[in-house]
Amino acid sequence: MSGDQQHFERFMQHRDSVARAYARGDASLLRRIVTSADPATFFGPQGGVIEGAEAVASRYSTDAKAFEADSDSHLEVLHMSASTGLAYWVGIQRAKVSMHGKPEPVQFDLRITELFRREGDDWKLIHRHADALKT
Repeated sequence: MSGDQQHFERFMQHRDSVARAYARGDASLLRRIVTSADPATFFGPQGGVIEGAEAVASRYSTDAKAFEADSDSHLEVLHMSASTGLAYWVGIQRAKVSMHGKPEPVQFDLRITELFRREGDDWKLIHRHADALKT
């Protein structure tokens, strides 16, 4: 197993806790793992394309404000890999979130693909594609 693969597997444990914090309205942990260098993209669950590192990070921060602190999220990784400074994971994000202005929690089951680039000693999110899981 490559050093990048081992490092990325450890990182993915942290990535799950970042997703939980985000679902609770705290984008600060996500902001730390999002790249600040272009290129960066976000294909959100509502459609559309966000391009550029600052625009993507700003969108994540704005979107997190919709969620309340009693929410939860979990990443189900179907597969992941890393080598030569690039990594990805594919899976399902299951979240039950309380949203400002909604009386009942909302269940989100999203299909996720995320790509990461090694920047120094850290993995940085450079692309996220999320859309609704249809069952």
